[in-house]
Amino acid sequence: MTVNDITSFLDIVAPNSYQESYDNAGLLVGSSSSNVTGVVVTLDVTPKVVEEAINLGYNLIVAHHPIIFKGLKKITGRNYVEKSVMLALKNDVAIYAMHTNFDSVFHGVNYKISQKLGIENLSILRPVENQLVKLVTFVPDSHADNLRKAMFDAGAGKIGNYDSCSYNTTGFGTFRAGENTHPFVGDIGELHREAEVRIETVVPRINLNGVIKAMLSAHPYEEVAYDVYPLDITFNQVGLGMVGDLPEPVDILDFLEMVKKEFNTGCIRYTKPHKRVIKRIAVCGGSGVELLNEAISRQADVFITADVKYHQFFDADGKITLVDIGHFESEQFTIDLIYDYLSKKFPKFAVQKSKVTTNPINYL
Repeated sequence: MTVNDITSFLDIVAPNSYQESYDNAGLLVGSSSSNVTGVVVTLDVTPKVVEEAINLGYNLIVAHHPIIFKGLKKITGRNYVEKSVMLALKNDVAIYAMHTNFDSVFHGVNYKISQKLGIENLSILRPVENQLVKLVTFVPDSHADNLRKAMFDAGAGKIGNYDSCSYNTTGFGTFRAGENTHPFVGDIGELHREAEVRIETVVPRINLNGVIKAMLSAHPYEEVAYDVYPLDITFNQVGLGMVGDLPEPVDILDFLEMVKKEFNTGCIRYTKPHKRVIKRIAVCGGSGVELLNEAISRQADVFITADVKYHQFFDADGKITLVDIGHFESEQFTIDLIYDYLSKKFPKFAVQKSKVTTNPINYL
C-alpha cells in the first residue's frame, strides 16, 4: 500500500478540484510513492500529532486542516507549522489534507454535522456553478445499452437522487471509410448510412475524462463522434453548507442546549432568537458566516457555524438566529468521518484516530 493508493481513494471521496481557490488541500508533505505503515487521522497537524504517528510506527497523517496554508518561505522551526513539517520530513511522515473539498461534497463535513443534529431532507446551502457538462454521442442501437452502462458506471447520468439518467433519440449517421481503416460497419470507399441512437447525459466536470475513456472503450466504432457542452446550471450535489429540517418543531432554547451537549462546547454565542419554535436549520462547519444570506434566503430559522465576529452578528438582523459553536467543536466529527471512509475501504489496514486534542481554545 502506497501513499498514492490511499490519497487517490480520498481524492475520489472529496476531489481536490472542489476546494476553494484560497485552499491548499492534497498531499502537502512526503512522497506519493512511499509505502504506508499506517494512518493517523486528525483535525489539525501539530508536532504532538506527528510524534504520535512516529511512536505508533505510522508514516501517513490525514488531516482536515492543511498544515501548510499560506505557504512557507523558511523552515527553521520558529512556530508549530515549521516544527511539524520539519519533524515529518525528518521521520518520513507524509501529510495529506482534505479541507474545503471535504466541506463541499454532499456526504462530507456538513452532512456529518447535520446527522449529529438530526436534520433531515438535506440539501446544499450554496451549490457550485459551472461544474456540469452535457456529453452527447452516437452509437448503433445494438450497442446502446452497453455504452450507456459504461458511461453511467464511470460517473455520468446522476441528477439529484436519480442515476442512469439519459435522453435518447433515433436517427441515422453517414460516413465513408478511407484507406487504412477498419470500419465496424460499411465498406472502405463506400458511403454508408447507419441507424444510430443519440445518447445525451450529464457529467460532472471532475468525471468527464473518465466517462469519455469508458465511452471510447465500450463504443464499437473505430472513430467515435461525441460532443461536450458546458451547462450554466448549479450542481446541487456539491457546495458549501447544508440546510434541512428537524423531524419536529422544537423550542429554540431546548435546541441550543442539545447542540451544546452534542458538540461538547464550553460556550455557544447566538443572536436573540427571532422565533421561539424552530424547525429549519442551516449549518456550515468552520468559518461559514459568509453563507448567512443563503441561510436566510432558504428560510432557515437557525444558522450554525463558527468564527463569527462581533459586527457579523448584527447581519442576522432579526431574520434568523445566528449561532457560533466554535471552530474545533463544529468540525471535530470530521475525524470520525475520515476514519470511517478509510476503515471501510481498507478494512485490514492500520488506521487510528489521533488521541491528541488539538483544540487551542479553553473555556472557563
